[in-house]
Amino acid sequence: MTITNRLNLGWGRRTPMILQTEASECGLASLAMIAGYFGYDADLADMRRRYGFSLKGATLKDVVRIADQIGFATRPLRLELEELPRLRLPCILHWDLNHFVVLVGTDRSGCVIHDPAFGLRHLKPAELSRRFTGVALELYPTDRFGPAAAPPRVRFRRLLGRMVGVKRALSHQLAMAVAIEVFAMASPLFMGWVVDHALVTADHDLLLTLVLGFLLLLVLQTSITAMRSWMLMGLSATLKVQSRANLFSHLISLPASFFEARHLGDVTSRFASQETILSAITTELVEAVMDGLMTGLTLAIMLVIAPDMAAIVVGTAVLYGILRWVSYSPLRQASMEAIVWRAKLDSHFLETLRGIRTIKLFNGQEDRRAHWLNLLIEVTNRQLTTQKLAFLFQTGNRLLLGLLRILIIWLAARQVLSNALSIGLMLAFIAYKDQFIGRVSVLIDRAVDLKMLRLHAERLSDIALTEPETRSSLMPLPGGHPPPAIELRNVSFRYSEHEPWVLDNISLRVDAEESVAIVGPSGGGKSTLLKLLAGLVQPDHGEILIDGEPLARIGLENHRARIGVVMQDDQLFAGSIADNISFFSERPDHERVVECAKRAAVHDDIMAMPMGYGTLIGDMGTVLSGGQKQRVVIARALYRQPSILLLDEATSHLDIEREKLVNNAFGKMRITRIVIAHRPETIRMSGRVIALDHGKILQHHAVGEKRPITIKGTSDHSFVDKSVATSGSSKKHASYDYGSVNAEDVYRRSRRGKGKKNSARQKKPRYNCPDVKSYPLEETELISSPEYREDSNIRLPKISPEISGQGGSNGGRSASGSEIENQEEQCQLEHEAQDNQKQQQATPTLTSIGRLDQLKLW
Repeated sequence: MTITNRLNLGWGRRTPMILQTEASECGLASLAMIAGYFGYDADLADMRRRYGFSLKGATLKDVVRIADQIGFATRPLRLELEELPRLRLPCILHWDLNHFVVLVGTDRSGCVIHDPAFGLRHLKPAELSRRFTGVALELYPTDRFGPAAAPPRVRFRRLLGRMVGVKRALSHQLAMAVAIEVFAMASPLFMGWVVDHALVTADHDLLLTLVLGFLLLLVLQTSITAMRSWMLMGLSATLKVQSRANLFSHLISLPASFFEARHLGDVTSRFASQETILSAITTELVEAVMDGLMTGLTLAIMLVIAPDMAAIVVGTAVLYGILRWVSYSPLRQASMEAIVWRAKLDSHFLETLRGIRTIKLFNGQEDRRAHWLNLLIEVTNRQLTTQKLAFLFQTGNRLLLGLLRILIIWLAARQVLSNALSIGLMLAFIAYKDQFIGRVSVLIDRAVDLKMLRLHAERLSDIALTEPETRSSLMPLPGGHPPPAIELRNVSFRYSEHEPWVLDNISLRVDAEESVAIVGPSGGGKSTLLKLLAGLVQPDHGEILIDGEPLARIGLENHRARIGVVMQDDQLFAGSIADNISFFSERPDHERVVECAKRAAVHDDIMAMPMGYGTLIGDMGTVLSGGQKQRVVIARALYRQPSILLLDEATSHLDIEREKLVNNAFGKMRITRIVIAHRPETIRMSGRVIALDHGKILQHHAVGEKRPITIKGTSDHSFVDKSVATSGSSKKHASYDYGSVNAEDVYRRSRRGKGKKNSARQKKPRYNCPDVKSYPLEETELISSPEYREDSNIRLPKISPEISGQGGSNGGRSASGSEIENQEEQCQLEHEAQDNQKQQQATPTLTSIGRLDQLKLW
């Protein structure tokens, strides 16, 4: 692409509206919109596969890097609000300290933005001033910019799955529709023959013959119509069951990371899009084909009767099509936004129900109600927009067809008066004209509706085109389920290509029947390691071996058949306690259910309930306490008679006595056990302790050794046990030997002093600061963008700390006490620096930004 292609000299180019699917991809969606403006025809799913962002967000540096890979030169700028019209559009704006949007137009009344989270928005200067942070990114296509490889086409068969008997049923529907239409085509001829032959000649016998003949046609037409409707009901029901079963099977086979990146309401909304597609296939598609055939036949008859009037009718149909085409784009935009806002409303509703106890404890009912009402109003406004567009279209259509009817009657009457046309043919022509206009308008409507199906197909493709987990045939396990050894060889993992490693070159071996505790500070990679061992995520490098056999060769289903897993956020399902422990087995073993409940120290609690193991529980309305729920989950894991047990804080809600009972039960089992724990009692019950911090194993030793593990950067002494200490750091260390103290004393000691730290943080900020890190203006730094070096000699304000948040959602991450204190100081420095800057600069100028990697955005 030449340098002249960077200039916006043409008319008619439009920035497409692309809405983000995942919570963290507002930057990627913004790039997709600008790339689409310059002709880069790649959908968001395709760009996600190529350049996927992390669930933790993305920095502005990440956006610049991906833009460079696409073929853009970038120019980051800092500017004042009044300088927005000087930007080269479309461009990316930094929004609300945690989001990216695309600026597509400005005027005195405000600006127009494409928000990946909410859609098209027209903003007044006041709101723009409140939300725009002063950071923009211009993009220029370079010689490397070119059309993208065609994204995978969304085929209906892929969306609906394999369905048996559909072609045959649709062919029957088409044949009956043809018969019905043939009978309908004969109706105008009946009126013409009665007028021109029976009435003129006063032939009563002919009139009776015509009446009886068309009565027979009416009976046949009605019978075939009823038969077609009956068969259509059966076809719709069959398609609905088959296709929804196929899609649901595919949905639950997707990897866990798919669901972690999406809101529950959004997944529900996308799944429901299949209903619209099914309705269109079973009814609208057949009717559209028949309307097309009958439109051509009706037009041929009109051309034979009166070619000049037929031309007028065709011209009116063309005007109708143009009117419909003009209204399509705003209608599609409004429909898309209505669907997205409805998904947000559903997510908020489900989230409120799940968290109602927390909401009540924090007196948050009014805030939730207000937020829900705001979302409802947004949904209603989008629906009103579609209704207004439909109203305007219907009004124009009614006026157009009314004028056509008057004109045709006038012209036909003139031809009758001049003996160019008989009265019967005039009546027949008017009837055929009504049929033609009715069918062609329905055909155009069907074509628009089928085109609108692409909106639902694109949403549904996020589910249908995502690759499922690799499936393997279940193999019979060796007799007795002998506990296997587990080995990790140079395993590395990270959640995104551009994130730091969560696990970095981990090598570890756990022998058969060995019990290993993994300790370390939160965020050190312990839960991720357990997910790898459970097959929920796959390592980027290295391999996992079970008894020397690679996990990839064993297969996920075979591996999961012999493991029991308890995660921190495990759920119970609606049903009885026995159903949950047996995981709704078709043939539950009640004796094994009771045995597992006893091992989990929950049997006595269950028997104290009136209905015992038949007590109904669920994910929300449960009668169980937190500790009881956790023990039921442990019993569920044991019911499978696993040879490997993976526990992630599985006893964190239990009192010390019950924790000892559960751990003693584990110790009597011939099983390979890997436990993530912070509590001393659980750690001491393990045969070996492994300290994991920042994705690396610090060291691991047997519990019996009289040396402590020291973990840098943590004051939680429950992380440590008897092992070797690390050295070489000046930071605060935690070190304890559990061999010489009581576990409860250690736990109390580990919690000591925390209240004093919290009480010391009582500074009040000078300014009303947001709950995210701000960026004070300090020092200066040179910068140049990858290919745009025009302003490379300007000395710029430097942005030091990171900004973090959730693009397009309702909040950022929470900060620790020291982070909050730093945020308050930084926010005050920022306001003071901005005040000084405004006093010193009478005329603001566009300024490039330094330190792009410090703007962390969702």
